Amino acid sequence: MVLAKSKKSVGLGNTLMNDRFGKGKGSDRKRVSAVTRIDHATGKEYITNDKQDAAWVKMRSITEQGALDEFLATAELAGTDFTAEKMNNVKIIHTDQRNPYLLSAKEEQAVLGKQRANKGRLTVPRRPQWDSTTTRDELDQRERESFLEWRRGLAELQETQDLLMTPFERNLEVWRQLWRVIERSDVIVQIVDARNPLMFRSEDLEVYVKDVDPKKHNLLLINKADLMTYKQRKMWANYLKGEGIDYRFFSAQLAKEMIEAGGYADSDEDSEAESDAGEGPSKQEEIPKADEKVSEEKEEEAKGEEITEQNDPDTHILRVDELEDILLQYQPEGQDRKLQVGLVGYPNVGKSSTINALIGAKKVSVSSTPGKTKHFQTIHLSENVLLCDCPGLVFPNFANTKAELVCNGVLPIDQLREYTGPAALVARRIPQPFLEAVYGIKIKTRPLEEGGTGIPTADELLDAYARHRGYMTQGLGQPDQSRAVRYILKDYVNGKLLYCEPPPGCGVDGPEFNAELYDMAHLPENRRVAMLSALDGADIDDTATLTSEMTALALPQGQKSKKLDKAFFKSGGNGGHIQQAFHQKYSQQGQAQNMVKHMSGRKLRALIAAEQGVNVKEVQMEMGGKKHFKGGMGLKGGKGKRRAGRSGNNDDDD
Repeated sequence: MVLAKSKKSVGLGNTLMNDRFGKGKGSDRKRVSAVTRIDHATGKEYITNDKQDAAWVKMRSITEQGALDEFLATAELAGTDFTAEKMNNVKIIHTDQRNPYLLSAKEEQAVLGKQRANKGRLTVPRRPQWDSTTTRDELDQRERESFLEWRRGLAELQETQDLLMTPFERNLEVWRQLWRVIERSDVIVQIVDARNPLMFRSEDLEVYVKDVDPKKHNLLLINKADLMTYKQRKMWANYLKGEGIDYRFFSAQLAKEMIEAGGYADSDEDSEAESDAGEGPSKQEEIPKADEKVSEEKEEEAKGEEITEQNDPDTHILRVDELEDILLQYQPEGQDRKLQVGLVGYPNVGKSSTINALIGAKKVSVSSTPGKTKHFQTIHLSENVLLCDCPGLVFPNFANTKAELVCNGVLPIDQLREYTGPAALVARRIPQPFLEAVYGIKIKTRPLEEGGTGIPTADELLDAYARHRGYMTQGLGQPDQSRAVRYILKDYVNGKLLYCEPPPGCGVDGPEFNAELYDMAHLPENRRVAMLSALDGADIDDTATLTSEMTALALPQGQKSKKLDKAFFKSGGNGGHIQQAFHQKYSQQGQAQNMVKHMSGRKLRALIAAEQGVNVKEVQMEMGGKKHFKGGMGLKGGKGKRRAGRSGNNDDDD
């Protein structure tokens, strides 16, 4: 007997469930008991599934609920139900074009405003006051308490203002090394990276130096200045002079190259030559000019151009001897001891390289890993100068994202885990044609009409680089992005991929400020030669800006690619398998040709003989025998003779 169906049950039957979702699936859509609800907004009744729970479930003690469970329980008590609505106006947005680890332009402006408002709270830890009566334990306790208060202040700044800060040094022993360097030095030299000087400069450190002793001096040494163009150095010089900052441009790499080439051996001869050149204009002034109608404005402009290109003191990159002479200017008066110079700076800005350039020999260990120098050390530069090298430490400073810290060399690249942010930042700063020209790759980006931005994403850049270098993951064979990003970021930190931050308030954005850095002259030597050879027919010089069309012509082709192309496109022996047109199979002429083609032996010879009206033996003599024709074997044995005779009899029979 079939049981009566309940009128309150709703849902699909078991047969439909099994047919649509598979057997044993779709249990949420099976027939269950229903509950009638009322929509209070419209007054209409509707049926919904009733929640079936065991009796012991209803008697459970509930003391705490999550936000979602509490919301649903409240809705159930109020008799409220929720129905999903189908939206027709759906718009697909490609979220992969925006990296979540980078800030948009609007978000970056908001963060910069908050950073300017809290700029005064970025301090360095102070050493407590002490004198000869202070014991060692008392001083140690005071230093710990002062350091703890300083860390609490920075933690409060991060939590209350929601600002990202550099991973500043949290080890008290490293700050003690800095305190010793400041106390014994006459001048504190902050060494910063020329690509982003304000990122590596600590303003509060200069204030602390003056608080320790007003007679002490501060000097901002902008290292790696050879990576900047003259216009970039000029804009930074104008900004630093306007802020009242004592600065100098320097390049440890250029100094090292000049030392290895023996450039300083003839310094006296160079100075004499300069003095002779300086006497030249005075002698020429005595000679009367042929054209006396030259205006004064043109003379001033010519002098200005000469100073700008050659002898501009604001943008001059110091030599080693010039830097030593400038340091001697800070010698305290009335003291017979050596001038003590303290070198302070972030890791990997080139403190050790600067010291080696000053000394002329490798006295300090140098490494590309941030934080190579571990302890405070003194080095005698000359009879009048004593250098005090402080361990590289990260001062507290604001940062927009962690990707900037990686690209600036603050965080070690080999310990990197999240790599899409730094890679996307490199792809945003370096133009795509220059990236393709440097690495000899072709970056495939999403077109603008399909939602692309015109700038390669991190995945697009890393996939192109990894495929070109052959970096693949094991098992799946996908491009190894984590390996590729380390090579790209190291090239960015080392200056192969160059980007310099513009000074604030200059009215120039990053792409315009660095436009001169992405021409043919800034390519590596091998890539520049390849580009010029590929564009041999075009009239292009080294100052030409690279484009995607130019880089596409100079893509390198390896030996393996050349071999494959030569084998595929070689002439002859590379035809298709079809020897005739496809329609000949179904035409009368094609069928006749196929019939003739498939015939062989006696039938073919008989057909040819019948068409030509000749003897079959004559056709055999013209056509010749098969490759495996064994008629000649009859000379060696009787078996071959019998075969030959039998074939002759067959021909006669035909």
